[in-house]
Amino acid sequence: MAAGGPAVVVVQIFGVKNSQETRAAERFFKERGKQLQIIDLKQKPMAPGELRRFTDKFGSLAALLDTEGKSYVDAGLKYLRVSEDELFARVERDPKLLKLPLVRRGKYVSVGKDEAAWKAMLDLG
Repeated sequence: MAAGGPAVVVVQIFGVKNSQETRAAERFFKERGKQLQIIDLKQKPMAPGELRRFTDKFGSLAALLDTEGKSYVDAGLKYLRVSEDELFARVERDPKLLKLPLVRRGKYVSVGKDEAAWKAMLDLG
């Protein structure tokens, strides 16, 4: 551990650049002076372990899906039965299947545009 002050807890935003909700999260934290790491899921898929943090918190990958979104509807997922592994593979290929953004600060995570959860993350210090 390096000498000095406590480690800065960076806010990670997983989303896509052309997503209005992802930009809203970015703006929310920037306006409050938080250090950000923005991961564009179109450029770099989410690591399975990282995605698992969210699925563990929200119960399943299905809980993270944007069931009203165009990608979900176009993929016909409303009518298909797919395994969790197949769902992971689909999300990796098309991150817009998720309710974006996925935001993490330390062990705290949120899904979609959730300003109440974001404010709670700010209260962590």
